[in-house]
Amino acid sequence: MKIGFIGLGNMGAPMARNLIAAGHDLIGFDTAATPEGIALAASAPEAADGADVVITMLPNGAILAAVAAQIHPAMRPGAIHLDCSTVDVASAQQAAEAATAAGLSALDAPVSGGTGGATAGTLTFMVGGPPEAYDTALPLFEIMGQKSVLCGGAGMGQAAKICNNMILGVTMIATCEAFALADKLGLDRQSMFDVVSTSSGYSWTMNAYCPAPGIGPKSPADNGYAPGFASALMLKDLRLSQQAAEAADADTPMGQAAMQLYETFVETEGAGDKDFSAMLPRFEQRHRG
Repeated sequence: MKIGFIGLGNMGAPMARNLIAAGHDLIGFDTAATPEGIALAASAPEAADGADVVITMLPNGAILAAVAAQIHPAMRPGAIHLDCSTVDVASAQQAAEAATAAGLSALDAPVSGGTGGATAGTLTFMVGGPPEAYDTALPLFEIMGQKSVLCGGAGMGQAAKICNNMILGVTMIATCEAFALADKLGLDRQSMFDVVSTSSGYSWTMNAYCPAPGIGPKSPADNGYAPGFASALMLKDLRLSQQAAEAADADTPMGQAAMQLYETFVETEGAGDKDFSAMLPRFEQRHRG
């Protein structure tokens, strides 16, 4: 396929490289990043011109709307705007409506798997949009990721991502709290892991992304909490979850509490550039009350 790729940061650049390595004709654009190995256009419309699929990986819904307004007029009729950003549901639906009005198809397809998954081509895509557009884009999902799920119509990919990451934020906090409590009780961390990872406390945050250095599979904890998924990004996703919960009149007290904890961690304690699992050393240093 001929692909335009807009947004070549820590996630977008490796995703684009994997598509190039698979033989696709790709031209990219970014307002700041100039990654090696990717042909670059002078503007977003130039990257979108004549493309079969234009992929966007952008920071927020406002930027998505601005970029969509630039690229949709440049795209050929019937092309697909495949947005892999994580934004609010309403922004995804508005981008899809704009695409339809321009004679295009649209998919919202936020990802899970972090920079490691983007590099390795093992991301999971949560997709919203028309089934026929999903079928066309499926070969791209299979290059960039290990799994994609069509979750429903426009915006439902974002809904799935928001719900998934609310669980992730809450679970990571609980995992970090439990390790900090185990430390204070004198329980060896390896023993803690061996029990929890094979019993009812089993979770992805414990078994695959353990926040305790030297325990379980290699994780950001083993690299000084350099981010695989930054705390600032977790805070963004938790805010999106609570924005969605308010709009849907859903009671999400654990999601609300997780958002407030990450707000303190990021905005008061200055840990936005640390991995979201760096909650563990935070709890280790704190006392009750």
